[in-house]
Amino acid sequence: MGYKVAVVGATGNVGREMLNILAERQFPVDEIVALASRRSLGTEVSFGDMTLKTKDLDTFDFTGWDIALFAIGSEPTKTYAPKAAKAGCVVIDNSSLYRYDADIPLVVPEVNPEAVEGYAKRNIIANPNCSTAQMVVALKPLHDRARIKRVVVNTYQSVSGAGKDGMDELWDQTKSIYNPVDDKPAKKFTKQIAFNVIPHIDVFMEDGSTKEEWKMVVETKKIVDKDIKLTATCVRVPVFVGHAEAINIEFEEHLDEDEARDILREAPGVMVVDKREDGGYITPVECVGDFATYISRIRQDSTIDNGLNLWCVSDNLRKGAALNAVQIAELLGNKVLKKG
Repeated sequence: MGYKVAVVGATGNVGREMLNILAERQFPVDEIVALASRRSLGTEVSFGDMTLKTKDLDTFDFTGWDIALFAIGSEPTKTYAPKAAKAGCVVIDNSSLYRYDADIPLVVPEVNPEAVEGYAKRNIIANPNCSTAQMVVALKPLHDRARIKRVVVNTYQSVSGAGKDGMDELWDQTKSIYNPVDDKPAKKFTKQIAFNVIPHIDVFMEDGSTKEEWKMVVETKKIVDKDIKLTATCVRVPVFVGHAEAINIEFEEHLDEDEARDILREAPGVMVVDKREDGGYITPVECVGDFATYISRIRQDSTIDNGLNLWCVSDNLRKGAALNAVQIAELLGNKVLKKG
């Protein structure tokens, strides 16, 4: 006996990826439904060898359904997630709406699997921000060994993190640069993204940081350890898929780079590719379609006591969103619901 699963926002980048990953990982599905807004009604999406026609989210009854994977943004989630939860369907939400709610667990299965049992308070589990998800997979095993005091992270985030509109803008602007009569001004982003980098993701806050940077701070504290100090600079780069991060870590005690490399090699969800030679590291184009979070460039930081640097790369549509949501569903099934 398997699960009845709803994918909400099935026509978007993340929703389609959720369907792909559910099929790839052979999640025990008895019945599956693809839900979308009325304007996308009837759009066809793939689930393994099957083709699903989207149904209307507005009129859908979640009664009798086990799990709903939400990928529709905070505003519509505010309307539909409580309806699903009230009907007895466990919501796994990819938006930022519930991440900072004390009654709702924020889960990365490789890092804090025990937190999933807190779902029962509201019947909702939150999925973290894409940039946080891959980082904490790398931080947690190192924190368990030497206890992290402080993290300085600079991100290099692909345009797919801004959805289909972001990907289209990079594509259109790139083409227009080679055509002098085809001007494509910035719309989705605040400045030209083609052949450029933009140190601005999400809205600005009073202290000068952006909300994306704030999210990384707050979510790391909730998922890993409230005492970790973290500062972030989040940058949008002209890459279609795959986020990269340069991470500087200060520990309470010494952690040798060789031991750190060994720890990360054994860590769940992590692949270490770290050769000190040309090409001996992973870049975003090489991680697309993979489940792993890749770690390269592991080395001591001689400017501080107990410091390490590393390079972290992952497919943001997978580990940063859809994969993590499906892993939460798997964890929920194994630990709590126990069907399939």
